[in-house]
Amino acid sequence: MLPHGQPWLDTDGRPIQAHGGGVLVHGEAFYWYGENKAGPTRSRGGVGQRVDLIGVSCYRSTDLVRWENLGVVLPAVPDDETHDLHPSKVAERPKVVHNARTGRFVMWLHVDREGYGKAAAGVAVADRPEGPFRYLYSLRPGGGDCRDQTLFIDDDGAAYHVCSTHGNATTRISRLDDEYLRPTGQEAMAFPGRYMEAQAVVKHGGRYWMLASGCTGWDPNPARSAVADSIMGPWAELDNPCRGPDAAITFHAQSTFLLDLSGASGRASDRAAGGVVAMFDRWNRKDLGDSRYVWLPVEFRRDRMVIPWRDAFDPALA
Repeated sequence: MLPHGQPWLDTDGRPIQAHGGGVLVHGEAFYWYGENKAGPTRSRGGVGQRVDLIGVSCYRSTDLVRWENLGVVLPAVPDDETHDLHPSKVAERPKVVHNARTGRFVMWLHVDREGYGKAAAGVAVADRPEGPFRYLYSLRPGGGDCRDQTLFIDDDGAAYHVCSTHGNATTRISRLDDEYLRPTGQEAMAFPGRYMEAQAVVKHGGRYWMLASGCTGWDPNPARSAVADSIMGPWAELDNPCRGPDAAITFHAQSTFLLDLSGASGRASDRAAGGVVAMFDRWNRKDLGDSRYVWLPVEFRRDRMVIPWRDAFDPALA
């Protein structure tokens, strides 16, 4: 089991650097991608804290407890100040999916300038889940600003990009092309005026469920939840799904991903019960590299998503 509030260590005994990330289930393994924040934390022009961009890390596991560090699979580009991945820039919320049609692994992430004025999505590809990933370009889905973001693959293989837009006031849902590399133009706007970020999406029981956060920077707030009969909506916003001590501040954490274990196979399913896991980051604004993780099984009760507190993550209960 992995105790919440304590550093989670990789198989080399080092703290896992996979913040704001997500997990890809592929073959007999789980691949956890996230922001590497192992550098010094410093002030960012009066708008918060930052670590100079290092890149996206990847960890591999077959039991969701022991994680092997595969290194930085999408590194910073220090020799080009104009590049989206220069250390002076921002790369957040990386998510990776496998495209069964092309055989490639596709990463989308939020890329930005230090002052968050670019507000775009970056796209990278790899031939293997452990990379290396090749950065392609950045774009703005629908021509609008894009910040916190995630990816969702439906049962038919269609891919969707979900992001905060309109200055975080609205959530944009964009269908991607068959290569998962660009939006098709088919899109929907959800939760206008609700100012949501840290969106995560899963399909369960034939319905679509979203977990998200309010916009309070590194400080926690009550989690948001919603449900829909179609990925494009309409979405019905529900209540804070968290239950237990400090549920009103999401257990001192913020959502990043909903991990669906129902498709895990082989060794990757041996230790998991096949449900849904809500992944959260417990941010440490003074030392972002020491931000920690909270993973909790999700319960679906009638028309509600419920996330009860547990002191540790146990894959056997997920």
